[in-house]
Amino acid sequence: MTVLLAGCGDLGTEAGLRFASLGRRVVGWRRSPAKLPAAIEGAAADLGTRNLPPVPADTSAVVIAVAADEPTEEAYRAAYLRGVANVLDALERDGVVPARVLFVSSTAVYGDASGGWVDEGTTTAPGGFSGRILVEAEELLQERLAGTGTSSVSLRLGGIYGPGRTRLIDQVRGGSAVVPRDVRYTNRIHRDDAAAAIVHLATMAAEPAPTYLGVDNDPADLGTVLRFLAAEMGLPEPPVGDAGPARGGNKRCANGLLRSTGFGFTFPSFREGYRDILAGNGVRHP
Repeated sequence: MTVLLAGCGDLGTEAGLRFASLGRRVVGWRRSPAKLPAAIEGAAADLGTRNLPPVPADTSAVVIAVAADEPTEEAYRAAYLRGVANVLDALERDGVVPARVLFVSSTAVYGDASGGWVDEGTTTAPGGFSGRILVEAEELLQERLAGTGTSSVSLRLGGIYGPGRTRLIDQVRGGSAVVPRDVRYTNRIHRDDAAAAIVHLATMAAEPAPTYLGVDNDPADLGTVLRFLAAEMGLPEPPVGDAGPARGGNKRCANGLLRSTGFGFTFPSFREGYRDILAGNGVRHP
């Protein structure tokens, strides 16, 4: 049984290696397939175009894990809306009906909740074009796959951190970190847990829900995270001040639905995850 990774950057590659360790054949579509490890069969593909490679006939799961080339509305539409449409067109073109198609989305679909809790039942209210386009892509996936025999799953990931994804560590170390004056909740997931969640939802025996939140167990206040990092590195606490607007809005994302499927986190909070990074573990895939 083949797993097709439509988009195979750092996160997709980590997921692909985990699929391969389960004995699955893994095919990865990306613009630079030569960078992929040997366990993933690379094929040159630009998901923004309709000229995509053949889909293996025995494909049982497709993971769409794309990233925009730049933070503009047109780049987001090209990556997410046209990317999803072109992958689905390729499946139809080749007559392949996988059991599941999983789309890697984002908690940006919710916007700001004034520090309140959100879950899969919360109405989406994106605050910017990125969240709006992701909602459109999720809806497109569900509409196109309705009644086809293929389950559609959108995994809304929080902020991904991990090997090579060290923005907060770099800010604390470089002295540019600022603790916000108000409580500002953050939602994150370690890269390895995000990849593990993709594999879990794509392969679990039970029928998946249409949407899952992919965040760890602790939507911690940003100031708490920054102070923790400073203590771990033996540095002074960052000053309190004007930290600018909240990235992605102030909200707390609940992961109960994901955990109810039997999924367990290697890094249940930022503490375990950042300690692992500071210890020098893991690599970011090119």
